[in-house]
Amino acid sequence: MIARDDDAADVRVPPPLVYVAAAVAGVLLHLFVYPLELPFPLPVCVAGTIITGIAGALLLMAALVAFLRTGQNPKPWKTTPEFIGTGPYRWSRNPMYAGMALVLIALAFALTNGWLLAFVPVVLAIVYRTAIRHEEAYLDEKFGDSYRAYKRSVRRWL
Repeated sequence: MIARDDDAADVRVPPPLVYVAAAVAGVLLHLFVYPLELPFPLPVCVAGTIITGIAGALLLMAALVAFLRTGQNPKPWKTTPEFIGTGPYRWSRNPMYAGMALVLIALAFALTNGWLLAFVPVVLAIVYRTAIRHEEAYLDEKFGDSYRAYKRSVRRWL
């Protein structure tokens, strides 16, 4: 169980766990139930792996740096003393989750595993339900008009 701060979003499932669970489920389905191969030639899979893998890793690192620069804990169940609107947060309200989705897509290309690619929208829906909506409600209540203005000017994903 997550030890949630009193002043924090009501997030009970660590979002990275959702991505890992989807990756494990996709690999297991591919190996033991039905191999759902991606229909792309090898050069496309290699390029897809490299491009989405690098983009996802860079997005994750940039988001983490933004948290570290402000001295905040990136765990959504911890107190947020200020919302971050710099770095990748200028373009996405959820760059960590978008970065993890890109890494999952890179894994799908690397393994030519269609299950992993099919799970990306499912994972995003689960992360929205279990984390994002709670985070946004918390930030809206805590920061009010300034957060609402930020939400109007910055997309959720990319």
